[in-house]
This record gives sequence, C-alpha cells and structure tokens, in this order.
Amino acid sequence: MARIDAFLKLGLAQGCSDVHLAVGVPPMLRMNGDLLPIKFRQLSDTELETYVIEVLTTKQKDRLAQGHDLDFSYVGDEGGRFRVNVFRKETGIGAVFRHIPGEVPKLDQLGMPPILKKFCDYHQGMVLVTGSTGTGKSTTLAAMIDHLNETRNLNVISLEDPIEFVHPSKNCQVIQRELGTHVKSFADGVRSAMREDPDVILVGELRDAETISMAMTAAETGHLVLGTLHTTGAVKTIDRVIDALPGELREQTKGFLSMSLKAVVTQNLIKTPDGRGRRAILEILVNNRAISKLIMSDQTHQIGSQLQTGKAEGMQVMDQALLDAIQAKEIDPDDAIRYATDKKKFQRFVTDTDMVPTLDVVGE
Repeated sequence: MARIDAFLKLGLAQGCSDVHLAVGVPPMLRMNGDLLPIKFRQLSDTELETYVIEVLTTKQKDRLAQGHDLDFSYVGDEGGRFRVNVFRKETGIGAVFRHIPGEVPKLDQLGMPPILKKFCDYHQGMVLVTGSTGTGKSTTLAAMIDHLNETRNLNVISLEDPIEFVHPSKNCQVIQRELGTHVKSFADGVRSAMREDPDVILVGELRDAETISMAMTAAETGHLVLGTLHTTGAVKTIDRVIDALPGELREQTKGFLSMSLKAVVTQNLIKTPDGRGRRAILEILVNNRAISKLIMSDQTHQIGSQLQTGKAEGMQVMDQALLDAIQAKEIDPDDAIRYATDKKKFQRFVTDTDMVPTLDVVGE
C-alpha cells in the first residue's frame, strides 16, 4: 500500500472533500469548505516527494521532473477514487487529492431545480455550467450525464481532465476520454468526437479560444454540447466567450450565442445551517428572444433584469436564490452573505455580529 493512502483513508473516514499535502505543514483536510490540519508532523520536501512518487507512473515522473504540473485519477488500495493535482512551488512539491464518490449522484439528490432535467432534453446547442474552482461543476455535469444515460438512447462522448466519475453505459453509450491519456487537448478531443457520431459532447473545460471555437461548431452542427467555464455569473460567462475569440469573430460569436447558447448555470456551494454539509445554489439563464437581442446589441449588462423577470421560464439570479434558500433554512446566512452581490439585502439574516460592521460599510 502506498504510504499516501493512510492520509486518504483518514480523509474518507472524516467525510472530507479534499486532502492537501504541502511542505512545511501537516496534511490538511477540506471539511465543508474549511481547511483543517490533521494531527501529524509537518511534512518535509523529501518526505512528501517520496510519498507522491510512489503513486506516479514512469511517464508522470518524467513530466514532473521536467517542471510540469500533473492532473490524473488515482484509486487507493481502500477503493477510494481521487482527482489529483501535483505541482511544485517555492518550498517544494505539493499535491491535492479530491475525493470522487463511487456512485454518480442524481440531480434530485443534489437538490437541483427541475429545469436542469429539461436542459438534458435539448437535441443541440450549448449548455454551460460555471463557477469558481471547487463549486461542484463536475458533480452537476456528472448528474446531468447520468440523467441522459437513464432517460435517452444516445452516444455521449465526455472529454475530461482527468476522468472523475465513471459512467457505466445504461441506455446511452458513454465514452469517456482523458486529456493527456487519450487526447492531446480538449480542442483535439472535440474535433475527434465530431467524427464519432456523437449526440452529446461534454467538454471538461472551455479553457482557450480553439476549444471554444470547436465546441461552438459542434453545437451549431446538431450536437448538444455541455461545458464548463471558470466564471461567476451568467453575464460574465457570455462576455468571457465573446472576449475569448479574436475581434474579427466578435459578430459571429455573438450570433452563435444568441442562437445556440441554450442555458448558463452558475453555482456556489453554501454551508448548511448545521455546518455539516454544503448545498449548491444556482443562478440560471435560459436563453430567449429578449436575451438573444441583448447579446446581439452589446447590452449584456441588462441581462440581469431578464433573469429577475424570467422566473416562469426557470430563470433566477444568485442573490434571490440565496435569499430563498435562507428563508427555507437550507443554508447558513453567515456563509451565504459571502456570495451575495447586494449584501445589504442579507444584513437582517446574519447572526455573526462580527460581520455587521463590514456589512454596513458595504451597504454605504
């Protein structure tokens, strides 16, 4: 058994989401959003490197020696599956192991709005799930793929970095390909997928202009494309896609978004009132004629008002979703306030008196 498995086993027993290993500090566990040290000595550079080297392949060792970061999946001797990132920093090597549950979660189990199932019924176009790192984008997309797998008969090609949840084929054929193992890049993966008779293409991250361009082409040519972006709102997502491509393609990109972008889901993970878990709270954009017109006329800053008035179509803004969840006692208001735009609306719900002066300043 690799020595690192002892830390991973402890993390699993504690119900943590991530295990962090870094030089100069003891191993740390991410518990419901907080990073907590375990009772262990501080790790030295040499000690930690020997732990990490034990779980690497020869190819991965060579890449690490050349100064590259590593992203890969790891299954411990105890059976736990992890998404791993290994990197170097000033003080030495570092690694983060994110636990991937053995079973793919259901949308209902995650408490997702019913509209997400509707997004899975689209036959073409693009649906984006966005948010900062660690907000559960991969989990939401995995649940959407599982819903497709159970309700439709399709060829689903998933491009991931690395493969996280493993999808056994049910009603769908689910083909999972890993960046660096099966394809050189997301753009190459999309290009190949379009020759493999796909119905649905999942792109793990729209991280560069080439990938975005290829995903747009796939969405325009009769495929449903699911993807992620590291953006924190519907408007920022649309602006990011437009700005990512060369200026001469701006009008073409706006035309694509106005016609083929079906929805944007932005999520944050907020602590539950008992502090023992976190719940995904979503901002949802469903593209309609009014939003399409705003995109084409460079008035994306007005999209927020459309989200506020589009509740009948399944739309919602983040602040209202947070307020609704607070009033339903589903999330902790002291944590929710951190993710709100208009923090003054949340002041009456806050119970941590240390935060009140801060809120007064923000509200001025």
